[in-house]
Amino acid sequence: MAATSGKLRPPFRLLLLLLAAAVARSVDGVELTLLTGAREKGAVCLDGSPPGYHLQRGFGSGEHSWFIHLQGGAWCNTIEDCSKRKMSAYGSSKFMRAVEFNGILSNDQQLNSDFYNWNRVFIRYCDGASFSGDGEAQDQDGSTLHFRGLRIWEAVINELMGKGLATAKQAILSGCSAGGLAALLHCNDFYARFSKEVSAKCLPDAGFFLDIEDLSGERHMWSVFNGTVHLQNVTQVLSKDCLAKKDPTECFFPAELVKSITAPTLILNSAYDSWQIQNALAPDGSFPGQSWSSCKTDIRNCSSTQIQVFNGFRNKFVDDIEVVKDKKDWGLFIDSCFTHCQTPFDISWNSQASPVLGNKIVAEAIGDWYFERSYEVKEIDCEYPCNPTCSSQLPK
Repeated sequence: MAATSGKLRPPFRLLLLLLAAAVARSVDGVELTLLTGAREKGAVCLDGSPPGYHLQRGFGSGEHSWFIHLQGGAWCNTIEDCSKRKMSAYGSSKFMRAVEFNGILSNDQQLNSDFYNWNRVFIRYCDGASFSGDGEAQDQDGSTLHFRGLRIWEAVINELMGKGLATAKQAILSGCSAGGLAALLHCNDFYARFSKEVSAKCLPDAGFFLDIEDLSGERHMWSVFNGTVHLQNVTQVLSKDCLAKKDPTECFFPAELVKSITAPTLILNSAYDSWQIQNALAPDGSFPGQSWSSCKTDIRNCSSTQIQVFNGFRNKFVDDIEVVKDKKDWGLFIDSCFTHCQTPFDISWNSQASPVLGNKIVAEAIGDWYFERSYEVKEIDCEYPCNPTCSSQLPK
């Protein structure tokens, strides 16, 4: 079927507003550090301002351990969308504020016993292409739109290397949503920066986006990714083997990315990812009237017929990650909860409402995989609604 125009629909913008609200709510959060010499390095946000990150230093046994988290927040795939985006914290550091560290970023030992005393870094997302573009374009007002996500990645990581990351004994690259995709895109580069003695691994959270047809038969995510890849010149981070055989847009999807990743990686995702169901499977305009409106925002409102459609999405997801099952040192935590992003939130990461799979909550499974406390962590949940631990309180 023909692709859609790729124009970001209201749910995309709603996601940005929700993420911005979560970031802004902290008054006593971890302060923003702007990248040194950003303009000289050409590593700038969409509007030309310097990118930033938030660093909370490790201590004790975690002094030489680093957790790097790449922020998510959709993509901009047209000049119009990128122009709007540069007027927010997702396109300019002028709007960035302090951030509260929760979930896997928390320094609360009871909540985050495995990583609480690590050096923890939250890298802000202000390029709109999962830290992977390298180009520029003229905005509607005549100014320049800077598509420098790849340079931001390289410059920020290099600065962190100078602040102690270079001597790390343990390191994790993570990210949520578009940041989870970025963690996949940069996993090999991150891994290659350390010697074999360093335990460096990747943890993409809710970053496994599917190339599927929506309810109207159009490939909405393909259209969004296609616009992003071509507008922002996303090629350098893609697998050369994939590019030799396939379209660059196809190579941007995780189903292709995982084939070339050599670093130990755990894929954390819901097989009923709420964001993808709302924005890729059932985006506004892909169904008549209000027939899917209440279902796509709360799976408990869905009919048996609608659940079968969601099960088709799940089956595609399971098929796409099949290649991971035999990868040594890799992990899977694929639950069937209607949620999106599970590491940055206390309730998902470690609480009474945290999803349980293989008799472990998210925090336990990730810790067991990283520290190799279990022989293997490769769990794929059964079809919804089989898992009674899936709480309606989880972030959607």
